[in-house]
Amino acid sequence: MVEIVDLSQEIYEGMPVFKSLPQVKMQVHNTHEEWNDEINPTTQTPAVYKLELGEHTGTHVDAINHMAKEHIGKSIDTMPLSMFYTEGICLDLSHKGFKELITSDDLKKALEKENLSINKGDTVLIYTDHYRKAFNTENWGNGPGITAECTRWLGNYEISAFGVETMSPGVPKVSNKEVHYICGEIGFTHYENMINLHKLIGRGRFRFIALPLKIRGGTGSPVRAVAIFNE
Repeated sequence: MVEIVDLSQEIYEGMPVFKSLPQVKMQVHNTHEEWNDEINPTTQTPAVYKLELGEHTGTHVDAINHMAKEHIGKSIDTMPLSMFYTEGICLDLSHKGFKELITSDDLKKALEKENLSINKGDTVLIYTDHYRKAFNTENWGNGPGITAECTRWLGNYEISAFGVETMSPGVPKVSNKEVHYICGEIGFTHYENMINLHKLIGRGRFRFIALPLKIRGGTGSPVRAVAIFNE
């Protein structure tokens, strides 16, 4: 049997977004009552919603052109689909606290504990349990994050991407900018705002799929990320 684990947040009006990014807005654009030419309807049944949101809303992937201005042209629609359809592993860093840094030594210990290795082209997911601990609380923006050194260490494995539960891959004002710069320099990416990573721990390798929208010139895109286990 095939088991599919959903790794993506819901998108809804009022959901948390990173700092100054656009707030999510949803409104009914058309109703079935309108389409049916009903006069004085007693219901308003949504047929189409109008959405307003940023590319970096909810569970999303960053394009290379988001990492730094010198990467202009390396937009989400130009990135190969093979980057978003990979083998995956998930590492347990749930002992890390708010704003705590994650180093390559931390990942090495997690790999050893799970008896896993990183292969070229992998997506490496980093489980901190921050979503379940802090989503939509005052500490949601205070998650742990990886260091610049850890980012380069991951990039040297020629991975496709890594993924985190937090709103940023590094700790803001500590390592976050450097993490982005290094991703752009080496040419790999990351996912943010992931959920359900606790369901992947101790289960070894899986198929990872997180296809972005084909946004012309886009700096990122929401994704429906999943882990697939063939039992």
